[in-house]
Amino acid sequence: MKTLNGKHINLRALEPTDLEFLFETENDESFWEVSNTQKPFSKHILIQYLNNAQQDIFEAKQLRLMIVEKNSNTSVGMIDVFDFDPKHKRAGVGILINSTFENKGYASEALELLVNYGFLHLDLHQVYSNITEDNLKSISLFEKQGFKKIGVKKDWIYSNKTFKNELLYQLIND
Repeated sequence: MKTLNGKHINLRALEPTDLEFLFETENDESFWEVSNTQKPFSKHILIQYLNNAQQDIFEAKQLRLMIVEKNSNTSVGMIDVFDFDPKHKRAGVGILINSTFENKGYASEALELLVNYGFLHLDLHQVYSNITEDNLKSISLFEKQGFKKIGVKKDWIYSNKTFKNELLYQLIND
């Protein structure tokens, strides 16, 4: 699919070979704050997840795609569509890049590809993202892609015995 192929990366569906990447990522406690995770995932649970990951987005209301470096065919991260609402033509988007591959432009390219895919193939009118106010990398990424901050959810995330504000970013397809 041309829409999901970029200059340096491709976005692709999950494969059984992604098990180790998912296991390492989902069990990295530094990501639990944004993923709303509170306990580790077993490989057994992740295998079940992979077996069900091919469910249609219109049924599952979510979609996870792997971000794959073109030159090496290495998985560098994941990008998610969540809360897909075809009636109101909107969906949330979240992105995660493995720290080894940060600052190479992969997140920006992946976000651009996913937004274009959402507007073109999913007939979305808008996409949004929820970002804690201390996540400056994500704020910069989404703002560079044209997302606008439209609100603040006060004390929304409780992490490390403190509350954090969460910012709501939105991009509307005019």
